[in-house]
Amino acid sequence: LIGFLMGLIMAFQATIPMRQFGAEIYVANLVGLSMVRELGPLMTAIVLAGRSGSAFAAELGTMKVNEEIDALITMGLDPVRFLVVTRILAAVIMTPLLTLFADLIGVMGGSIVLLSLGYPLTTYFKQIFSMVNYVDLFGGLLKSIVFGLLVAGIGCLRGLQTEIGASAVGESTTRAVVGGIVLIVITDGIFSVVYYYLGI
Repeated sequence: LIGFLMGLIMAFQATIPMRQFGAEIYVANLVGLSMVRELGPLMTAIVLAGRSGSAFAAELGTMKVNEEIDALITMGLDPVRFLVVTRILAAVIMTPLLTLFADLIGVMGGSIVLLSLGYPLTTYFKQIFSMVNYVDLFGGLLKSIVFGLLVAGIGCLRGLQTEIGASAVGESTTRAVVGGIVLIVITDGIFSVVYYYLGI
């Protein structure tokens, strides 16, 4: 839903000035490139930080408070390998897939605006494919992999750092979400600078 609305709103806002120059079709370029390179990976990661990052912190925090992690250590099981690595692997695998889905849905949202202006879907998608290439796609997917790693990593870290107390789990969850979003935005800025100097 967020991806669809982002594509729809972006296309609608861009169409207003573009119509003055008769260049509405180039809205497709804007939507396609923005979703694939920036908004798709970024919005997916932020949503995951709010959902999965908080869930990881709450689950591991509750286990820490209930001394379940100590029980794993007593049984000779490594809690990092047993609880953390699996969550990080799941996030790294799923975030790019969710990003692809968000890209597609965002592009579909933008198509609604162009359809309302009388442009056929074939023209819209042809314009997008002429602008977006594999480098843009893989650049966005690389971002999403790193974002997934950050979201899962900070969520698990905050969960394992949970202290004893009634409010400890809530504090860890809040720190996981806030820390995850801040790291995502900072990392996205770093990617933008690196891509600029690499000419990507």
